[in-house]
Amino acid sequence: MTNPRLDTSLDLMRRLPPQKCSKHVTDVVSLAPDLCSDILSMVDQPLQVAKDKETGREYLLCDYNRDMDSYRSPWSNAYDPPLDEAIYPGEELRKMEIEANALFQAYVDMYFEGGVSSVYFWEVDQSIAGVFLIKKKNEGLKGVHGCWDSIHVIEYKPQKHVKYKLTSTVILWLQTENDGVGEMSVGGSMTRQNESDVVVDDQNSHLANIGRLIEDNENKMRSLLNDIYFGKTREVVGSLRTIDSATELGLKEKLAEELRDAIQNNSSKNSILKMSAWRAAGLTYLRYSQVAASVVRKCVKPPQTGRAPAPPAEATLKLTFWENGKPKTAA
Repeated sequence: MTNPRLDTSLDLMRRLPPQKCSKHVTDVVSLAPDLCSDILSMVDQPLQVAKDKETGREYLLCDYNRDMDSYRSPWSNAYDPPLDEAIYPGEELRKMEIEANALFQAYVDMYFEGGVSSVYFWEVDQSIAGVFLIKKKNEGLKGVHGCWDSIHVIEYKPQKHVKYKLTSTVILWLQTENDGVGEMSVGGSMTRQNESDVVVDDQNSHLANIGRLIEDNENKMRSLLNDIYFGKTREVVGSLRTIDSATELGLKEKLAEELRDAIQNNSSKNSILKMSAWRAAGLTYLRYSQVAASVVRKCVKPPQTGRAPAPPAEATLKLTFWENGKPKTAA
């Protein structure tokens, strides 16, 4: 039987900015203390970064490398703060963990051009489970802040016919602050599950199989975020707000109207349509395909010089452009 208060709390957490998830979890738990354990186990929070005191390398904190109030480093296998009776992976599992951390860091460097990664393994009821973590913060872009967190949890039984069960979660947020476009913040999280059945001849091939599964799942999620979620966001924002001035918009509308009239009124078959890029009233260069897309379904893409080649001779257009408020006939 579902708990309406828990469902409402989880629904609320999905709608709040992920960069402030820790504060939101604390606030919700303070309102419903009896739901504390359920909320903490079901809400994915942005990963925290710590530094290994022995090796000096950064690693990521999560529930899977925590024991009491201490966290285990994948580099030194030590807990911070130290624990007398801590839980450690077995010898074979630790060897695989060391190799996985080295391979996964190479994966992060290739796909994310840097970032912090950590891999942890543990045993669960005759099965092996692991978590692959990535954290990439935006660096170097002025006025733009953001962070990507990936959490990939894998589980499988080490036998000849292996079924890998993967649960991937991506937490992403972006924020811009500058005088040109103002302030805007967008973010959210996405979770996807995937399974793969593989016949394993060599037990050492588990890392390769897991790596391919994580790579495929993350690429699909990245494509969904870029093409659907952010694509729809760009479309909505573009319909609500434009950075062009009223003068520039007026010039574009006037040019489009003049193109429509000229194409409708001219039908000479032995002449050439000429169109070149221009600059008017401080307007950035506009191309033929930009201003005539609404009236010409097929147009030739301009070359790098900014000048469009002549299409087949079908019509003659005499267009008038405006520069500093004065008419100017196009070349």
